[in-house]
Amino acid sequence: MENEPLIRLFFFAAAFVLFAIIERLWPRRHDDMQRPNRWVTNLSLTVISALCVRYTMPIVAVAAAIWAQQQQFGLFQWLELNPLVAFTLGLLLLDFAIWFQHLASHKLPLLWRLHRVHHADKAIDVTTAFRFHPLEIMLSMLWKVAVVTLLGLSPWCVIVFEIVLNAAAQFNHANIALPKWIDNPLRWVIVTPDMHRIHHSVKAKETDSNYGFNLSIWDRLFATYKSAPEGGQQHMTIGLSYIDQATSKSLGHQLLLPFKKLGKVPTKRN
Repeated sequence: MENEPLIRLFFFAAAFVLFAIIERLWPRRHDDMQRPNRWVTNLSLTVISALCVRYTMPIVAVAAAIWAQQQQFGLFQWLELNPLVAFTLGLLLLDFAIWFQHLASHKLPLLWRLHRVHHADKAIDVTTAFRFHPLEIMLSMLWKVAVVTLLGLSPWCVIVFEIVLNAAAQFNHANIALPKWIDNPLRWVIVTPDMHRIHHSVKAKETDSNYGFNLSIWDRLFATYKSAPEGGQQHMTIGLSYIDQATSKSLGHQLLLPFKKLGKVPTKRN
């Protein structure tokens, strides 16, 4: 699909501009975010990750879907499901796959070494949604390729999912103050900023909750949902206790962080 990268880039940029403006106008927290340094690091990680995927990986999720469709390979292809049913189920199962991957990133020490780059951010805003180590992004792509291939999903299902997931991640990482009358009913369906922000707490029992990036059903279903942080949204400390401000803002430190022996996997829960 020739236009697929441009389509994704358009929605990526549109969501970024929208949520960046909203969080400046109606911020939830008033942390000293030091945006220039943080944004350079977070956005640089995004660019490096994108280049690594593009130039080092032989296949990506959309290409895997095209291959599965051409070869009639995968569960949905073999069952000959109705296209609309297959599309809907595909979106749900992909979302669960990402939730499960996120859970595993917190439970398995090797994966946590990579994932702690995301949690090392000392503040949380729309750019935190992009803050992942390139190796984690590459492993995530391999996981999606495997899921897409085994299920035999359509290319458009994968494209729509990627666009929705990216926009949802930007939304729930954004420093946006949603009124409770909007946030409370909305989080029954999707992950809201107040819900996901708890996951970025320095407290292990709060980090070990609210793993969803899009749909909130998985955290409720598997008892990893937490409605509010102990100290409240305004007084909650963001980041990792063993990462200081200077280290968290440094691109070089973040690229080397997985190879340093720091911290343990957060596994404690109420």
